[in-house]
Amino acid sequence: MSAATADAEFGASVPPDPGSRRGSSAQARLILNRAQFLTKPLLRSAIDSLPGELRLMSGYHLGLWDEHGAETATGSGKGMRPALVLAATAATGGSPEAAVHAATAIELVHNFTLIHDDVMDRDALRRGRPTVWRVWGVDDAILVGDAMHGLAVRTLVEAPVPSPESVARLTDSVIELCLGQQRDCAFETRQHITLDDCLATVQQKTSSLLGCACVLGALAAGAPPPTVETLNRFGRELGVAFQLVDDLLGIWGDPARTGKPVGNDLIRRKRSLPVVAALTSDTAAGRDLENLYRANHPLSPAEVVRATELIVQAGGKQWATTESQRYLYSAIGPLMDRPEAADLLHLADAVVHRDR
Repeated sequence: MSAATADAEFGASVPPDPGSRRGSSAQARLILNRAQFLTKPLLRSAIDSLPGELRLMSGYHLGLWDEHGAETATGSGKGMRPALVLAATAATGGSPEAAVHAATAIELVHNFTLIHDDVMDRDALRRGRPTVWRVWGVDDAILVGDAMHGLAVRTLVEAPVPSPESVARLTDSVIELCLGQQRDCAFETRQHITLDDCLATVQQKTSSLLGCACVLGALAAGAPPPTVETLNRFGRELGVAFQLVDDLLGIWGDPARTGKPVGNDLIRRKRSLPVVAALTSDTAAGRDLENLYRANHPLSPAEVVRATELIVQAGGKQWATTESQRYLYSAIGPLMDRPEAADLLHLADAVVHRDR
């Protein structure tokens, strides 16, 4: 599918109106839909190239079919990362066709990490359906995640104009996010964690891939190194804002929208950013929360409600909300006077102002 067809289907982007949140949200949805429209054929072709059960499990995870292979309309998520690739290409003067392989590769990497995250976190649901490991087991989930990682690299290499730097940046990003995931898992057994520890880990686990998405888009457009690094910083700052909002939704999100149980992160006593902000607040509520978190069992429904109240009382929710806005403004500041960056600005706004 061509960019011209996508333009006819969804229209061109317009610069964001700072006074119209509704308008920006609607524009972001158009940008996300356009990115899915452009990348879906290549994504489907890539998944179809996988052999046997690997194809079945990958397509199931992406919402293409059910566990028996029957076609479904479940959908494969928001598609924020491929949209960032295409938006970064547009912001640096490139054509969408030049970046479709990079956008598809980013989406494959993102989904390989989700499959592995579900295994490590023992999450039973993803997008409202049983996770891959719940259907096929841990061993198969690990293997299909590995296969999707390999498929992502192959897809990037098969771009019309292959870029060794793009492959290197994607690989470096995967290594960095694996380090972030390792440190995030280690937090579960550490007694004392600072906000600086958490933010550094977020930069590795979440920001690395959003920064890489913007880098690959800029490289596809042939942007000069200073511009590539400007977009890398944009993606990394946006990544912190994204994680802050994700952590807020992990506690206060609507299960009907997030596809996960109420207080999912608290049930597992996860030390997410709002929780750590509360635990390090030096308040009575923070100390009470610490006592709850010292338990050696998943929190009960009543304890989840109590923990939620304590995080609010200790200022954790307000801190995370304020910081998400601060990182958003830090990300978009250098791009505000660039009309060609309109798509990036709309997507950045959508990252912070979302409910799933």
